[in-house]
Amino acid sequence: MSDLLTLTPEGLYCPEAGVHIDPVRPVERAVITHGHADHARSGHGAVLATGQTLDIMAIRYGENFCGSAQAIGYGETLKLRDVEISLHPAGHVLGSAQVLLSSAGRRTVVSGDYKRQADPTCAPFEVVPCDTFVTEATFGLPVFRHPPAREEIAKLLSSLELFPEQTHLVGAYPLGKAQRVLAELRAAGYQKTVYLHGALEKLTAYYRSQGIELGDVEPVGQRGKELAGEIVLCPPGQLSDRWSRRFGDPVAAMASGWMRVRARARQRGAELPLILSDHADWDDLCRTILETGAEQIWVTHGAEEALVHWCELNGRNARPLNMIGYDDGEDADVARAAQG
Repeated sequence: MSDLLTLTPEGLYCPEAGVHIDPVRPVERAVITHGHADHARSGHGAVLATGQTLDIMAIRYGENFCGSAQAIGYGETLKLRDVEISLHPAGHVLGSAQVLLSSAGRRTVVSGDYKRQADPTCAPFEVVPCDTFVTEATFGLPVFRHPPAREEIAKLLSSLELFPEQTHLVGAYPLGKAQRVLAELRAAGYQKTVYLHGALEKLTAYYRSQGIELGDVEPVGQRGKELAGEIVLCPPGQLSDRWSRRFGDPVAAMASGWMRVRARARQRGAELPLILSDHADWDDLCRTILETGAEQIWVTHGAEEALVHWCELNGRNARPLNMIGYDDGEDADVARAAQG
């Protein structure tokens, strides 16, 4: 067991600091790891997070999303009672952070959601040595091994070349995924204007305001068949919605780590599955656990039992948290986008 963390109905709680981390219900004091809707909820009293995560929460929930907000930069330390708290890059989305709790030589890291693949839209993951490591397990099965992003973007561009008379609709989650697709397209040399569904505009504009190069983008607006041969980004739910019919017979693509599973691709209506994830795959989950040096591993939201078993085979004490209220972050975001 961690000396610094306990599990409550609201989520992970540090009694010595009197603070919850990514609580699923309103609490007096919360540290938020990133802006996805299953981790960043409104209604807390005081919120501590990176400045970018606080900005994203304000965009999504309004300026009064909490009683008071305090920004802290990566590597800065804040002391609450006898506990030092610092935030470190998680590589998940813009502003995402791991939370390090330190007290009397004890070190516990709550990683939130994270990935190890390079991503031009956010700071890269930083390995933080610790005694206890709380890891996600969204893709915590050996079947999930994510290919390089450039290979998946190449599939999209090849399809565009093969079917130049068709609009290519790419389902991409509003926070993180849509902006990463844009950045990876530019890195691959695609310089044409990319068109955005209205639900993606505000967060994309925020990324650009933070100096993230995303190239020329325009709102789809009322356009339809005149966008033949173009790339259009939209929330995943729009791929099978009547909104997509305005483009005639588009090629429906979906960018997600879940596209490794054919049934998920069919469920999303994706003819062109793009395995592009903002979470660590199996190999990177295992590698990260070893690199932290932690002897105690807590596993949450995902394929918990499989990763716990791997930890035990590799000499780590591990336990599943079985926390309710978290998913892969992206599905919760789709619901948020649908609500406007």
